[in-house]
Amino acid sequence: MNQYSPPKVWTWNKPNGGAFASINRPIAGPTHEKELPVGKHPLQLYSLATPNGQKVTIMLEELLARGHKGAEYDAWLIRINDGDQFGSGFVEVNPNSKIPALMDRSEPKPVRVFESGSILTYLAEKFGAFLPTERAARAETFSWLFWQMGSAPYLGGGFGHFYAYAPEKIEYAIDRFAMETKRQMDVLDRRLAESEYLAGPDYTIADMAVWPWYGGLAKGRSYNDAAQFLAVHEYEHVQRWADAIDARPAVKRGRMVNRLSGDPAYQLHERHDASDFETKTQDKLQAAE
Repeated sequence: MNQYSPPKVWTWNKPNGGAFASINRPIAGPTHEKELPVGKHPLQLYSLATPNGQKVTIMLEELLARGHKGAEYDAWLIRINDGDQFGSGFVEVNPNSKIPALMDRSEPKPVRVFESGSILTYLAEKFGAFLPTERAARAETFSWLFWQMGSAPYLGGGFGHFYAYAPEKIEYAIDRFAMETKRQMDVLDRRLAESEYLAGPDYTIADMAVWPWYGGLAKGRSYNDAAQFLAVHEYEHVQRWADAIDARPAVKRGRMVNRLSGDPAYQLHERHDASDFETKTQDKLQAAE
């Protein structure tokens, strides 16, 4: 085994390998000029159906299911492997060049919102939904929301990267992040043993934030055979919670928006109207060609 000795000053002088090497770089800012499209609705979402992207499309579909007509939205596909997130228009909405990013054009001055947790909070406050008003319940919701924001990098960027995407298998890294991921699943399992949803008896933005990451892992949708490797079947309360959210019609729709992988019948690359789920999924578009 070669022993790596870090230099006194790190420089970016070679590709780092792995599945996402083409989109990683140590500097910010745009790489090219490209304006973002704008549709007919006040809410313009620029995203991809990663777990972070799913949070927002699930929230928007849940709002519409509750009758909030002002939550109608256009969802534009951002192909991160093609570098769309480094276009000048996208960087103006999110200087961190990460999906999702939202523009709300219903206000007197258009409002940009980036970071998925921030978008969930913004929408919850705008529409008065999925965020309790009672102080203790509201605090519990935010605690679990911020738990996810701080914990998921260990799951995705840590465990997921080294287990599924890194150019070589590094035992120390996989063991380190597998241990932390299982600890996080145990945190969730213990909470869900005493509560129907994360913040209490009601479904909130905390569940919408956590479910795409940890519910996806529980249902075997993440990182190849990671569910077996991590024995996620052992977390029975997480499984109960994951199944309950999985069955929600708005969640099913939200998972489809901006999706590029899997069954074409569950891919809706762009979403501009509710009817798009019936007429413009990828299988129907291919059949019409």
